Amino acid sequence: MRAVLPAVLAPVLLAAALPPASAQEGSVAADALLSKVRDCRPVSAGRFRTDAGARADIPVCGGKGVVFWKADLDIDCDGRPSRACSKKTDPYFQPTTAFQDSAGRQLDSAALPYVVVPGASKAWDHRKWGVHGGGVVAVIYRGKVQYAVVGDTGPTDLIGEASYATARALGIDPHPVHGGADGGATYIFFRDSRVRPIESHREAVRLGQALARQFVNGG
Repeated sequence: MRAVLPAVLAPVLLAAALPPASAQEGSVAADALLSKVRDCRPVSAGRFRTDAGARADIPVCGGKGVVFWKADLDIDCDGRPSRACSKKTDPYFQPTTAFQDSAGRQLDSAALPYVVVPGASKAWDHRKWGVHGGGVVAVIYRGKVQYAVVGDTGPTDLIGEASYATARALGIDPHPVHGGADGGATYIFFRDSRVRPIESHREAVRLGQALARQFVNGG
């Protein structure tokens, strides 16, 4: 969702700032989840763009206990400043996220896997579909499942964005300027779920895996 700027505007990130890369999370295979979201029943009144100027052709889809979409994965580096995410590394950096951690602090994009949802609008209001801050999400990319939380909201007409930590765990270049994936990402939101505390990735994996297993088993 961000314009590509010359690499000279983005300093090289130090390895110490990088969260550890993740392997497949949980025991529910990507193929099993993808088989349940093969067909789309649109629940949004409008469609969304992956980037400014792109065609608006992505609907929010509904399934039993979930909403989902298939899009690109742009990098959200907003929130608590770090070596990886700050005004030095990201010219669009904002020091706030829509949702905060249990201590009232902004979320840390470099450390916490989270997903950005479109801001509420006439096209689609995430709140009316049980998608709230701290809700658990399964993000699937190239056969890998990564569990994350709903951590931020974005423009009302754009879709397909996740935190630096989410991208890196999925093997995607997490750089906020030249990173991201042009497509191939699937986001499955488990409605009315809530990770407590929101900053606990371990709890996101535990809850996400349980809900994913229930989803693929038709429960």
